[in-house]
Amino acid sequence: MTQRIVIENAAVATVDAHDTEYATGHVVVADDVIESVGAGPAPAGLENVTRRVDATGHLVTPGLVNTHHHFYQWITRGLAQDSNLFNWLVELYPTWARIDEPMVYAAAAGSLAVMARGGVTTAMDHHYVFPRGAGDLLGAEIRAAAELGVRFTAARGSMDRGESAGGLPPDFAVETTEGALLATEEAIDTHHDASFGSMLQIAAAPCSPFSVSTELMRESARLARRKGVRLHTHGSETMEEEKFCHELFGMGPTDYFESTGWLGADVWMAHCVHMNDSDIAAFARTGTGVAHCPSSNARLAAGIARVPDMLAAGVPVGLGVDGTASNESGELHTELRNALLINRLGGGEKALNARQALRLGTYGGAQVLGRTAEIGSLEAGKLADLVLWKLDGIAHASIADPVAALVFGAAAPVTLSLVNGTAVVENGRLTRADEDALARSTRAEARRLAEIAGIA
Repeated sequence: MTQRIVIENAAVATVDAHDTEYATGHVVVADDVIESVGAGPAPAGLENVTRRVDATGHLVTPGLVNTHHHFYQWITRGLAQDSNLFNWLVELYPTWARIDEPMVYAAAAGSLAVMARGGVTTAMDHHYVFPRGAGDLLGAEIRAAAELGVRFTAARGSMDRGESAGGLPPDFAVETTEGALLATEEAIDTHHDASFGSMLQIAAAPCSPFSVSTELMRESARLARRKGVRLHTHGSETMEEEKFCHELFGMGPTDYFESTGWLGADVWMAHCVHMNDSDIAAFARTGTGVAHCPSSNARLAAGIARVPDMLAAGVPVGLGVDGTASNESGELHTELRNALLINRLGGGEKALNARQALRLGTYGGAQVLGRTAEIGSLEAGKLADLVLWKLDGIAHASIADPVAALVFGAAAPVTLSLVNGTAVVENGRLTRADEDALARSTRAEARRLAEIAGIA
């Protein structure tokens, strides 16, 4: 028997193809999908309504979609505070190389909890540090996501270029090329669910051009396409990376990616800060997506990505928190504001507007994860992943435009967040986890890692 949730009296931003909005509207959820969205009250005569929500003073949006993260970094926040990317990596890799399964589970739970509490309904993580004997690290993340009820894309990362081969991580924290490929294939075979409404998908995700071999890049692309999964990596994040690619491969990052099979509509890359016109054109031509991480790019002084130019060219762009050792807040809803502000700093007052920022965090994220048929907008037949933002409090009530209030204003409280029509947040609190217990766990694991790494 169909069970319905009726949400009424809310401002609604659908983020559909026409950016349809309702000053006062409704959303009806039937089991795990959206049944109707429209102006005014919900249709009369609905049966089996198990919950009615008077959402006066709220904005309803699609759930936020995070497209780039490193959960394990939750327990190394606040370190290397004044470093650029390469120095930051050099300082932190020796610590990260000592993570184990309990640490990763606690870090993933903490990361997911903060994102969910801030309106994220689909999370993604790029995990690429697999020290020998550390346990089932990918499984720890998958378990945490399932427990919190968040939709999850686990990008099974890899590195096969350790210090002895000219890479940055310690040798005992990298894998062999063959081992990485076998482990990625096993993760896909064990966990990937391609069905409509899937709560768990796997992507193949070598870390970056300077931490993996060309063989691993090329063979990972072949593996992903043979298995029908998406591909993810870091790209064009710093000027140092540009220089590295020219010195080692005789070409820039985008040309290198194309030469290894890493441009295409099934690929998305994190950062893409240093992209020239031809790079952007190549991404647009091939449908390659971008995970824009404005706070992390600023924290590491990497630069300002040309997001307005990418959007104008037709490049799919979503938002990413990035690892919380370079974005200590760990929240995606603050990235709506930061994306708008930083892109205006780089491109002027019309570079990005509030609705474009909201689209980056919702539909844009669904684009780069390949899930626009299911999530990213409020439309009948799509999955019931949505958020009610409270905008009638002191921080927002004097802003007449609800989308502007959400994007320009302070971080808005989440009154209700649904994933598959099930509440994962109620009145700003997680429904499926004890936040205080999570805080104690992450603090304890951060201290244990610091002691093991000799930085306590």
